[in-house]
Amino acid sequence: MGSGPVAGCVRARYLVYFQYVGTDFNGVAAVRGAQRAVGVQNYLEEAAERLNSVVPVKFTISSRTDAGVHALGNAAHLDVQRRSGLPPFSPEVLAEALNAHLKHPAIRVVQAFRVPSDFHARHAATSRTYVYRLATGCPRCLDLASMQEAAQHLLGTHDFSAFQSAGSPATSSVRTLRRASMHPDLAGPFVLAQESRKLRFWSLEFESQSFLYRQVRRMTAVLVAVGLGALTPTQVKAILESRDPLGRHQRRVAPAQGLFLKSVLYRELVPVSPSLSSQQMGIQLMPSGKARTQKAGRSRLDLQTSGWRPAGHGQVAWRRSCLPMASMPQMTPRHPAEVRAAMTQ
Repeated sequence: MGSGPVAGCVRARYLVYFQYVGTDFNGVAAVRGAQRAVGVQNYLEEAAERLNSVVPVKFTISSRTDAGVHALGNAAHLDVQRRSGLPPFSPEVLAEALNAHLKHPAIRVVQAFRVPSDFHARHAATSRTYVYRLATGCPRCLDLASMQEAAQHLLGTHDFSAFQSAGSPATSSVRTLRRASMHPDLAGPFVLAQESRKLRFWSLEFESQSFLYRQVRRMTAVLVAVGLGALTPTQVKAILESRDPLGRHQRRVAPAQGLFLKSVLYRELVPVSPSLSSQQMGIQLMPSGKARTQKAGRSRLDLQTSGWRPAGHGQVAWRRSCLPMASMPQMTPRHPAEVRAAMTQ
C-alpha cells in the first residue's frame, strides 16, 4: 500500500466489494493530477479520507474496467491505521462509513471483509465473470446455435493474443476461459413497454481467472458477428489460432456501455453477489437518498439512452437503455455511534 505501519498503531487490511454505473467515469482506476477525467477509485479514496487513518488510505483494485464499463461486483483491498489505543473498525462499520461519505450516487460499497495483512485483491482472485447485454430489433436476428458453436472454440486454455487490444500490461496472453454462455433475456422493468415489444434482449457471460485488455468486448463482437452471419464458427477458430490482434476480423470491439463486471471471487470468501437471473435483468442501482427521480416518482439512477450499430448490420443496437443493474441494499448503519466515531477520532 506504499506506507508501513506507524509505531503504536494497528494496521487492519480489508477487502471491500463495490458497485458502480460506469457512465460518468474514466474507468475504475484513479486519475491522478489536474485532469478533468475521474475514476471510481478517486471517489472511494476521497470517502476513505474521513476514516482518519494515520496513513492515507489507498485502494488496490482487483479488476480494472474501462471508461463506460459498469460493475455489479468489483473488489479492492485497503489498509486503515487508527491512532494508538483505538481498535480496528468492524467490516460493517467500515462499509457504512465509506457509503456515508461517497459523493457520487453511482458508486456503492456493498460488503467488507477483514483479511490478512498479505492479502492482495488482484492476485488472490480465483474467478472473474463479465456479462454483456445487448438488444436486437427482431426476435431471430442472432443465430444462437452458431454463436454457441463458435464459443466452444474459445473455451479452455489458449493464447488469446488475437482478442487483445494494444496497451495491455500483461506479460503473457495465455488465458483459460472456463465458461462462455449466451441466451435471450427479459428486458427488465425499466424499459418502456412500447420499446420492449420492438426489441429482443440478449446476455453473453464469460468466466476466467483473469482476462486480457478488452478481451471480453472483442470476443463479444466476434460472437455477435457470428450470430449475424458475418462470420462462421470455423472463422472464429482461425482468428484465435492466428494470434494476430490486427487481423481484418479482429478489429471489432463491442462498446463499453453494454459490459458489466459481474463478480470477483476468492477462496473462503462468500460475498453477497448480485444475481443476474432473467427476472432481475434491468433493475437499476438505487443508492439511498442520492438517486435521481423519474416523473413517475420512482427513485433510481437514470441511464442516458444512446446506441451503436455494427457497420453493415443495422438490425443490432448496442444500447445503454437496456442494461441491467443490481438492486442496491439500503444500508442503514447498525452502529451509528461507531460510524460517527470513524469520522471524528
